[in-house]
Amino acid sequence: MSQSTPSTTSRPSSRRVVFMDDNGRIWTEEAPLPPLGFGELLIEVRASLVSPGTELGGVKGRRARRKENPGKRAFGYSNAGVLAAKGEGCDQFEIGDRLAGMGGGYALHATHANIPQNLCAKMLDSVSYEEGAACHLAATALHAVQRGRIGIAENVAVAGLGMVGQLVCQTARIAGAHVLGLDVNALRLETALRAGADRVENAAEMNVDAAREEFTNGYGFDCGVIAFGGDATGAFRQLRSLLKISPDGHKMGRIVIVGGASIQHGFAAGAGNIDVVSAARTGPGYHDEAYERGAHYPPVFVPRPTQRNLETVLRFMAEGRLDVKTLITDMVPIDRAAEACEKLIQTPDQALGVVFTMNGYEAGSD
Repeated sequence: MSQSTPSTTSRPSSRRVVFMDDNGRIWTEEAPLPPLGFGELLIEVRASLVSPGTELGGVKGRRARRKENPGKRAFGYSNAGVLAAKGEGCDQFEIGDRLAGMGGGYALHATHANIPQNLCAKMLDSVSYEEGAACHLAATALHAVQRGRIGIAENVAVAGLGMVGQLVCQTARIAGAHVLGLDVNALRLETALRAGADRVENAAEMNVDAAREEFTNGYGFDCGVIAFGGDATGAFRQLRSLLKISPDGHKMGRIVIVGGASIQHGFAAGAGNIDVVSAARTGPGYHDEAYERGAHYPPVFVPRPTQRNLETVLRFMAEGRLDVKTLITDMVPIDRAAEACEKLIQTPDQALGVVFTMNGYEAGSD
């Protein structure tokens, strides 16, 4: 790894950051900006994207339990902005580059973020900051499609049309698949139909046999994807029922679990000859500190690590094949973060993609 000299421009001593405490209270405040570590980049953030399930999914429960002396933490893990300074060992990018960055504890909802260099990727000028801020979720979706070995002309059902589910629908179509989206939220169903699915169905009302026969011309589904957290037993059973049936009566196909799901189901004869695959995060490298800060895996053995997946989804955005803009329902300044999060928590039927803007950025302004 190169031992390059740190490169900096004017560096602020503090930043605006969105916090959440153990009681589920959310607010924005001024906080010190930590020094750059080895292999880290300082990003002057223009936009960050909320992941409703991962970041806000447990808020109602925390509010119900309430602690007397709640701790607090900064949160967020996907943003985009301009490279303002480089720590020691950073030679991949130049000051002023437009970068998308990711990573829990790094790519915060903040005006400035220190992000390891291999968790960043360069954006073409045609990709807006609000689109680039979806990089973490988009790479998660791409990794799920890769793990599921989804390919040309396959029939795929995606259960859960939050941000990751929406991006799975689109990425599966890029891979050449025919995609059915499943949810009970009308906004999410409508959005998926506009942005990334061949057909959508209300999961609570769907006639499974009719959907399987009509959508696949009787072949059955090759793959299902569970893209939400919590109890997913019902979704697993529904996806299993959509899969192909062999002449001996066994179900066949794959089910990919990309959400933090819990499932109670019998296997072997109880499930048939299906492959159940877990797709964790964005691909190899994320949470390997040496990789994050600049080390590389041999491409011949690890062809699609996290940074390459980031580069891939940003290229899809630039080519117009991955449509993030249709998924964005709200763009608000960082100081209104609490209000926007509350909308996602209390009225999930009215919001989907929520972006915080900062450092004077407005959609399309630079």
